[in-house]
Amino acid sequence: MNPLLTLASAAAVILAAITLGYAGLCWISPFKRCQRCAGTGHTTTRFLHRPRACRRCDRGMRLRTGRRIFNVFHRLRTEATR
Repeated sequence: MNPLLTLASAAAVILAAITLGYAGLCWISPFKRCQRCAGTGHTTTRFLHRPRACRRCDRGMRLRTGRRIFNVFHRLRTEATR
């Protein structure tokens, strides 16, 4: 067997496993903690100031990028089949 073919097959299997793993993660847990506020929903701008609502998330959780892409394609498909 050709070593380049074996290497390409292994790379394709690993890439497919990573992609399917991330798709499964987006399906099971579509939200992740916001990195800016560390999941609290509040940010402090300066020392001894009251915390304000995080502008990025508002509740401490953000929609994953993969789930956001899935929602866009799902919405397009739904509108196209009406």
